[in-house]
Amino acid sequence: MAKNDKECVDRIWEVIEKARVCMMATQFGDGVRVRPMEALPERDENVICFITDRRGLREHAIEVSPEVYLTFVYPNENVYLALTGEAFVINDADCAARLWDRQQDGWLSGPDDPNLMIIRVELWRAEMWDGPANSAVADFQFAKARLYGIKANLDESEKVSVEL
Repeated sequence: MAKNDKECVDRIWEVIEKARVCMMATQFGDGVRVRPMEALPERDENVICFITDRRGLREHAIEVSPEVYLTFVYPNENVYLALTGEAFVINDADCAARLWDRQQDGWLSGPDDPNLMIIRVELWRAEMWDGPANSAVADFQFAKARLYGIKANLDESEKVSVEL
């Protein structure tokens, strides 16, 4: 059953909010760097923000090449999400205070920490592979496929691509 664009976009934001952590890939002259980041989604603005430590040199990577790739995996529901967007480094004390929560206490001393940096990613495109939520169903289908030499039937699985 095909979903309309609004349902797809709602599902994409739901996955971002549930998964919370993604892998952010940035480009450097010598290749691609990938690191785990906690996503702070702002659905109404179609952006994801990240609080990070300025000393990690991400700012330079973003200035050189602002296109970033974000990948989320939410294994509880067998969902894989890849996002493309443009990143910006922002220095906004009000934004830092609004985004701050106790999760960041292990990394920085607070929203006023001079090493705090916010990366704001404006999203362009999303690709999502939404598999069957019940892993037992998927396991059974894969086992049956191996046993009988057929393709696994994951009817509930669908791939969607959406311009954001």
